[in-house]
Amino acid sequence: MLRQMDLFGDVRKKNFQRVAPLAVRMRPRTLDEFVGQQHFLGPGKLLRRMLEADRLTSVIFYGPPGTGKTTLASLIATYTKSHFESVNAAAVGVKEVRQILEDAKERLANSAQRTVLFLDEIHRFNRAQQDILLPDVEAGLILLVGATTENPFFAVNSPLISRSQIFQFSPISEEDIRKLIHRAIEDKERGFGNLIIKIDKEAVDLWATMSDGDARRALMALEVAVLSSMGVSPMPVEGNEHVQRHGRDAHATKEIHINLDVAEQSIQRKAIVYDATGDEHYDAASALIKSMRGSDPDAAVYWVARMLEAGEDPRFIARRIAILASEDIGNADPRALSVAAAAFDVVEKIGLPEARITLSQAAIYMATAPKSNASYLAIERALKDVREGRTIAVPIHLRDTHYQGSKRLGHGADYKYAHDYPGGFVDQDYLGVDKTYYEPTDRGYEAEIAERLGRLRRNADSSDPNNGDRDVS
Repeated sequence: MLRQMDLFGDVRKKNFQRVAPLAVRMRPRTLDEFVGQQHFLGPGKLLRRMLEADRLTSVIFYGPPGTGKTTLASLIATYTKSHFESVNAAAVGVKEVRQILEDAKERLANSAQRTVLFLDEIHRFNRAQQDILLPDVEAGLILLVGATTENPFFAVNSPLISRSQIFQFSPISEEDIRKLIHRAIEDKERGFGNLIIKIDKEAVDLWATMSDGDARRALMALEVAVLSSMGVSPMPVEGNEHVQRHGRDAHATKEIHINLDVAEQSIQRKAIVYDATGDEHYDAASALIKSMRGSDPDAAVYWVARMLEAGEDPRFIARRIAILASEDIGNADPRALSVAAAAFDVVEKIGLPEARITLSQAAIYMATAPKSNASYLAIERALKDVREGRTIAVPIHLRDTHYQGSKRLGHGADYKYAHDYPGGFVDQDYLGVDKTYYEPTDRGYEAEIAERLGRLRRNADSSDPNNGDRDVS
């Protein structure tokens, strides 16, 4: 009876395999077939060593879609000697998770076999649900393999983070995407190896680029191209006789030619991974700011385009540009702030799509302007003294005199009006302590400011302190 059930399971598995999408059928069966993520899965790397030695600890897989997180979790089921449970956080509740944990304890007690729990989309569990896992993970009763596209340091409880090894997945390289495409074309068991397919290099290159590091997307494009060229629906269902006669397993004799035009029609316009409140939002903004600060106009324009194409609020981009104009350019080019303010005004009044040109102009101006953070450092130093140091009283001669009785208090006494002196400058104490906050650089217009301040200070030092006349011409 058990053997009959196994046979029935084999039949069902083959039926599912027949109708499964190409990306599912082509999932690697061994670590050697796995493409990408060599920084932790290559020979001798940490995760490969853990799997080959069957010494897996709780791990979290973090990265964009289509980079192999679920696939690698499936491979773990092959390599580990533990019992493997796979669930999606969006599809299970507390009750189901508690049952899995109870079964894992019983399994460990009865057969000394540990349980690996693969929890896909772990970020969909709220904090309370994640807390249910913590005691058993901490005690080592289960090995947790969590997969997420969200930054785990924000999406996963800190206690789980501290007890798990985090592996960050990178987008699949274009060269690896090409390998996967050719592997799927040549594989007779799971791919299209029983068909005669001629594919142009330009078509493969297009998919390798347009898939944006998403292997699943590239294989979907190949499947659409092949099946549509045969007149077969790209999403066949079980029992479709046309597919059975002419589709994936048939030894077709007609050549299928996939050229650039077919490739373009077979892949959808890429959806940029971008969460307006998540990592991509802040990472792209950080890249834009650092590109402008680093004087790279090409990178700055790219990040503006990336953010706009993803649906970012153009006013947010304009605000970032305005902040940088003061923080990183400042008085090295005082016009930068005027440009940023004008750009923000244009964005507010005109909006997209025309405002994209204004944002491009502003970002390029900021990137090519001379840089100085002296104004930023000055206010930071002053704020630090205000917050942490002794409060400085306003010197008597600088105090307000616009009310009756101020003179009786001595306010304004001995104040020297700068415009009454040659050059509009007179040496007097404006702070009450000897402190320098603003230290101009030698870049751009700030070099002129530095020269003028130096001249004023030299004249002040060399003159009679009781004589207000200064030569600053």
